[in-house]
This record gives sequence, C-alpha cells and structure tokens, in this order.
Amino acid sequence: MRASISGAMRKGRSGDESWLQSNNAATPEIRHVTSETHIPSTPRSTSATTETPELTLPRAAMRPVKVAFDVLMAAILFLAALPVFAIIWLLVRWDGGPGFYGHLRIGKHGVPFHCLKFRTMTVNSDQALADHLASNPAAAIEWSATRKLENDPRITPIGRFLRRTSLDEIPQLLNVLRTDMSLVGPRPVVEDELRYYGPNAGYYQAVRPGITGLWQISGRSDTSYEERVALDTRYVREWSFRRDLVILAQTLPAVLLQKGAK
Repeated sequence: MRASISGAMRKGRSGDESWLQSNNAATPEIRHVTSETHIPSTPRSTSATTETPELTLPRAAMRPVKVAFDVLMAAILFLAALPVFAIIWLLVRWDGGPGFYGHLRIGKHGVPFHCLKFRTMTVNSDQALADHLASNPAAAIEWSATRKLENDPRITPIGRFLRRTSLDEIPQLLNVLRTDMSLVGPRPVVEDELRYYGPNAGYYQAVRPGITGLWQISGRSDTSYEERVALDTRYVREWSFRRDLVILAQTLPAVLLQKGAK
C-alpha cells in the first residue's frame, strides 16, 4: 500500500505545474455552471442532485496531514501576528462597536459555523445596505450579480483599509485552530449562496472552507460568481497537499498586489 500511495503522489507532483499554469487560462466547464457574467436569477436547488465527491486512497491518506499542517501553521502565524492583531482590534473598536464580527457560514458537511473577521462595517450595516439598495437601482443590480458593491456605504474608513489588505481575515486563524476552517480551501459562503453551486454544492461541502484558495489567487472580486463556483469545484476535484502549498505561496503576492480586493 505504501508503494502505491507514494507512486500516486509522485504522479500528482508531475501534474502540479500544468495545473497551476492552466489557472490563468479559461476556467474549465463545470456541469451546470455557465460563463454568464451574472448570477442566475433563479438558482437551482441542490437537495436532489448534489454530487458527493469521493477521494482516492492517496488523497484520503493525506487529509490528516493537511489538518495537522493547518493547526500547526495557524498557531505559529497567530502568535507572530499577535501584536498587529491587538493594534487592529483597538483601531476597529475606536467607534464604540465590537472589534470582531462572526458571520454564520457553511462549513464541511454543511455544518454552519461563525466565520471570524475584524469588523469592517458600521454597526447599523444591514439598515445602511437596505437603504442604499432601495435608493440606488444600479447598486441593487451590482449587489444581485456579485453580492459585493464597488462603493459600499457600510464600510468604515479603517474597514476599507483592512479589506484592501486582507488584514480583516486574520481572526480566521482562530477558526483554523478550532478546525472550522483550513488554511486553503473554497472561501466560506452563507447558506443562501449554496444555491448558486447547483449540483456542485457537494464539492464545496466536502472540505473545510479556507482562508485562501484557488479563487483567492485568481482575481477574487474580478471574477464572476460562476467562475468562482468552477474554481472551487476544480480545487476539490484536483486537490493535493502539494497544490495547497503552491496556493499558499501565491497568496502573499496576490494580497500585496491587492489582486481583486474590494
């Protein structure tokens, strides 16, 4: 068994370079994922047709290594970032609101968890968004298509900086330590967004969401939601521990260049 596992892993390594090079090419077609630039107005239900991916023996054997690596690296990174962590928390708290924001997201096997971030929005963000969309039809269309806004009235000045530099996501190291998340994986989504994955929702729910991932280094907000679904599905289908390491290595340049950050 050891020989077969190591042989499969060597074969996987040889394909890593071509796998990464093809990242910047056209995203491969994923079933029920179109190339349109907007989210479908009538998303499909995932209850009856969701695919459940199966891991081959070599890939399944590497999963415990991934978890151990995640926890170890998250602990090291958290301790190293602790002074920055404390300073950001104080700056965010300056307006009297909470320092952290825990949004309910969907994790592995569909189990919800609170995804932690430094708060980047005003305390009355829900009302501010509703008012803005009601009075601005163009913003309403933009929100419907991407779930993001170019000029979001909810974001605080310090929050805008944190989002642009991705520093708002530092608290997610705690999610990794609690094994709610991984260092690398699909970015966590809310339950409502799973509808847009169609039958490919099973791929998203087969792994723990990640702080970074294939979508994160491929343009983030510069990509359409259909492209995001295709990238997430591709990541799970072609997962290997070595590819996780390459994605981690490419994350820092993507963050420094603020690639797709909004």
